[in-house]
Amino acid sequence: MELSFAPSPSSSPLRIRFSHCTTTKPSSFPSSIVTTTSKSHSLSSLSQCTHSSNSFRLYTCSTSSLNFHRRPNSIWACSQAEAAGPDPVLAKVSDFKDACWRFLRPHTIRGTALGSTALVTRALIENSHLIKWTLLFKAFSGLFALLCGNGYIVGINQIYDIKIDKVNKPYLPIAAGDLSVKSAWLLVIFFAVAGLLIVAFNFGPFITSLYSLGLFLGTIYSVPPFRMKRFPVAAFLIIATVRGFLLNFGVYYSTRAALGLQFEWSAPVAFITTFVTLFALVIAITKDLPDVEGDRKFQISTFATKLGVRKIAFLGSGLLLVNYVGSILAASFMPEAFRRSLMIPTHTILALGLIFQTWVLEQASYTKEAIANYYRFIWNLFYAEYIIFPFI
Repeated sequence: MELSFAPSPSSSPLRIRFSHCTTTKPSSFPSSIVTTTSKSHSLSSLSQCTHSSNSFRLYTCSTSSLNFHRRPNSIWACSQAEAAGPDPVLAKVSDFKDACWRFLRPHTIRGTALGSTALVTRALIENSHLIKWTLLFKAFSGLFALLCGNGYIVGINQIYDIKIDKVNKPYLPIAAGDLSVKSAWLLVIFFAVAGLLIVAFNFGPFITSLYSLGLFLGTIYSVPPFRMKRFPVAAFLIIATVRGFLLNFGVYYSTRAALGLQFEWSAPVAFITTFVTLFALVIAITKDLPDVEGDRKFQISTFATKLGVRKIAFLGSGLLLVNYVGSILAASFMPEAFRRSLMIPTHTILALGLIFQTWVLEQASYTKEAIANYYRFIWNLFYAEYIIFPFI
C-alpha cells in the first residue's frame, strides 16, 4: 500500500508505504513500527529500511498466531550487522597507508617523478623514431627505483631526526607516533634493496654505481657518525649532487642507453642539469628556514641558524633570479637550441612570481607560516621548471 502527496510543485512527492512481514514463530513477537529517513543520523545504520530522502516506511509485523501479547514501544532493527560501526582492521590499514605516504615526504616524491618523466620525455622527443612500446615497462621500473631511492633517503633522515622533528615537524609520522621506528626501518630497507635490485637487473653496472652513490650520499647525510647535515657546505653539496646532477644525468643517460644510443649531451639537457643543480643548492639552504627553532635547540648548524632567516631567504631568491636571468640569456643567444617564445616569457613570469613571494615574506615579518609558504613556493617553482622542460 502506498500513499503519496506533493506539498508544492517544486518538491518531490512524500511517500508512505505500509509493508507487512510475517514470521512463523508462534510466540509473542511484538508488532513494531519503524520510521527511518535517509537524512536521519541516529538510525543511519538501518540502511535496508531507507528509501529516498522524501519518503519513509511504516513496518508492521504479525505472526501466524493471533493470540499474543503486544509490546508497542519495541523497535525492530532491520540490520544489526551494519550497526556495529567501521571495521577496526580496515581503519588500521588506512592509518598505516596514510603514515607511509607522509613518511615518503610527498613533495619530494613529486619532484623526483616530475624530473625523471621530463628527462625521459625529452630523450624520446629527440629520438621519436626509436620509440618502442616494449620500453614502457623498463621506464616504469626505472621510475619505481628512483622513488625507492627517494623514499630511502628521506626515510633514513626521519629515523635519525625524531627528536628534532618533534619540534620542527611534529606532523611527520614517526615524530607523531603514527609509525613505529621498527616499521620505518623495514620500509627503508625495502626501499634500498628493491631499488638496487631493479637497477642492477635492468640498467647495467654504470647506472647501478650511480644509484649506489646516491644512496651512499643520502646515508652519510643523516647517519652518525658522519651526519653531514651538521655541516652546511657538505649538506647542500650532497643535496645538489643527488637531486641535481645524479638524477638528471642518470635518467637521461639510461634512457638513451635503452634506445640503443651512446650518451651525448644536448643543449637543453645541459641547461636543465645546470639549472636544477643550482636550484637544488637553493632548496638545500632554504629547507632549514622552517626548522630554525629545532636546529638551534639541538645545536644543528645550518646557514639559517648562522646567518638568520631573512638573509637566507634573500640569498635563495637571489640565486634563483640568477637562474632565471641565465635562462632568458640562453634562449636569447641560442635560438637554434631553445624556443625563445616559450623560454623568455615563462621564466620572466616565474622570476616575477619569486620576487613577489619574497616581498610577501618580508611584509609578514618572517613568521613561521610565511616561511612555510615561501618554502612551498620554492618547490612549486621547481616543479614548474620540469613541466616546461620537454617543450623548450
